[in-house]
Amino acid sequence: MSKHLSKGSNKKTKRDLTAEVIKAFEKNPNKPLNYKQVSKILKINDHAVKQMINSLMNKLQEEKTIDEVRKGKYLLPFKKTYREGRIDITARGAGFVITEGEENDVYIAYKNIGNVMHRDTVKVLMMPQKKSGKLEGKVTEIIQRNNNSYVGSITIHKKKVWATLDGQKSAREIGIIPEGNFKVKNGDKVEIKLSSNFNPNERVMGKISRVLGQAGNNDVEMMSILIDNNFPTEFPDHVEAESQAIPDVISESEIKKRKDFRKVTTFTIDPVNAKDFDDALSIQKLKSGNWEIGVHIADVAHYVTPGSELDKEAINRGNSIYLVDRVIPMLPEVLSNKVCSLRPKEEKLTYSAVFELNENAEIQNEWFGRTVIYSDRRFSYEEAQDVLDTGKGDFLDELNTLKRLATILSDRRYKEGSIAFNNREVKFKLDENKNPIGVYVKESLETNKLIEDFMLLANRRVAALIEKHNQKANNNFPFVYRIHDSPDKTRLMEFRKFLKGFKYDIDITNDKTISQSLNKLLAEVKGKNEENVIKQVALKCMSKAVYSAQNIGHFGLAFDDYTHFTSPIRRYSDVMVHRLLTNFLEKEKPYIEQKKVETICKDISVLEKKAVDAERASIKFKQAQYLQNKIGEVFTGLISGVTEWGLYVEMQDNGCEGMISIRDLKDDYYQLDQANHQIVGNRYRNTFKLGDVVSVKLKNVDLIKRHIDLSIL
Repeated sequence: MSKHLSKGSNKKTKRDLTAEVIKAFEKNPNKPLNYKQVSKILKINDHAVKQMINSLMNKLQEEKTIDEVRKGKYLLPFKKTYREGRIDITARGAGFVITEGEENDVYIAYKNIGNVMHRDTVKVLMMPQKKSGKLEGKVTEIIQRNNNSYVGSITIHKKKVWATLDGQKSAREIGIIPEGNFKVKNGDKVEIKLSSNFNPNERVMGKISRVLGQAGNNDVEMMSILIDNNFPTEFPDHVEAESQAIPDVISESEIKKRKDFRKVTTFTIDPVNAKDFDDALSIQKLKSGNWEIGVHIADVAHYVTPGSELDKEAINRGNSIYLVDRVIPMLPEVLSNKVCSLRPKEEKLTYSAVFELNENAEIQNEWFGRTVIYSDRRFSYEEAQDVLDTGKGDFLDELNTLKRLATILSDRRYKEGSIAFNNREVKFKLDENKNPIGVYVKESLETNKLIEDFMLLANRRVAALIEKHNQKANNNFPFVYRIHDSPDKTRLMEFRKFLKGFKYDIDITNDKTISQSLNKLLAEVKGKNEENVIKQVALKCMSKAVYSAQNIGHFGLAFDDYTHFTSPIRRYSDVMVHRLLTNFLEKEKPYIEQKKVETICKDISVLEKKAVDAERASIKFKQAQYLQNKIGEVFTGLISGVTEWGLYVEMQDNGCEGMISIRDLKDDYYQLDQANHQIVGNRYRNTFKLGDVVSVKLKNVDLIKRHIDLSIL
């Protein structure tokens, strides 16, 4: 039986008191405690019991239940726990480790990050959690490098050569191992192959694999972006050879297998500089008075067969990459710009979704299958818009009918809950040397929306066809879905708090009220100063759309079923959809198993994200290039981002974004108030908040880092 203690302890047993002492340490895991502090926590005033607690703590230390960190002060032993995940490195050299399935990221301070590269997969030792709840860790192992090839700018000093990597790719420089006959000078950009050193505590070393040219040169910088994202810059010879062997003449035997639309009015509408025309629309009035609308898509799957060299290369690329001044296609040019491209006045093989619509744009019948078309006209968006605006030009009646039906489809979609995120898209006017001579925000025309709504219709109905079969037959025919999960409720609650600063609100009761109130909000802020900032914060609440073999619907579009069917020249997902749709329609065994579909979906979702990152990097370079001769000029802008290291400001005139370092705000000591998207001065309580209009001076432009420094006025 446990011995009872003296009065003042409420007749607690020694065992009880030991348990309470341990509990006191558990409630204060990061605070070293002596016996007096433990007694105070336990609200014990009796001197004898305090001495007993002192003895108990000595015994607990002998048993290694607690550790003596300073004389008379103790802590619970730190239990080593680890996490694995991908690390994102910030501009200041710190990082955040993102682990799938874990809600909170782990912060890695610069001193604990080691020689890790941006997006490496790492193992992290978790550190004692702080009162703020912020998770921190230390990198102990590099499990997998994100890339084996990087781009850096050379520095030579006292015969030692090292490279500073582009952007936010590493917390350290790379030491260059002298090898080969490469002659480099200060400022040269080079491609570096890393040595096989995965120890985060040792310096990263690498060998130069090629010299790209002088930093700041447009072609050098664009090539750097592609290499940094591990994108191939050329097609292998065997892939090019396979593409060149494909005949560009369609045989009569192939035409006979297909539904013939060559005599039906058909045209394409694309960007003015496009060469890969992967979709066309046909239109004809039926005897019933209804309209037959054909959505015709380049039949890439006819030419690119499973397991071929072209197919393997397309899987590795995942999608075409669109930089400011160039396109890196998923397929070789002979296919993307010639054989598959739906060029005017040429017969082309297509895969089609054909709809019979009444005057209310309601589907009366639908058909899916392989076709052959003849495009009568190639429109740019601007040319087609001019026909609609002036009432003159080719296919005026057809364009008006398509516009009217598309408007009904669009209105219905928004009524059903589709969210109207029409984001500003920054574009550049380039001279003959691809240097930016102007920046403008792309205008979305009626013809853009016309094409979008018919492409959405085709994507939606193709997905619904497979999903309906799977539910009815209790079958799981493999398929590729484009899914978009509901937004995170915690982020939505933070968004509501943010909106209150602008005197707006949204209803987050359920998915329907969220989408309805978001649309109402977007309509209210249209044309106002805060429009773009509110859109940005709203988008951060949203999940990311990805590819999956499991259908959960698309929240942003308010579709139960959705896929990507309409762009197989530039997206591998669409090639898979065409193949599986053919298997389904012809009652064949699927060419690929469900498990493999899911694997490829994950891979191409990652490649899609990397393509977006590459495009953004090219935009940042062009913005820096455009502003490099405007140092000292004053601009009006909106605060578009608030971080602990500074304020991001989007300039209203040109859409370029720069940063004001928090260290340059000399009037006070500012700290981040993350919950309210602002920084607050400790002394005078001045604030800078997301969406505030500010006047800034262009302080500095760093082309190599693609960084624009601003100062507040």
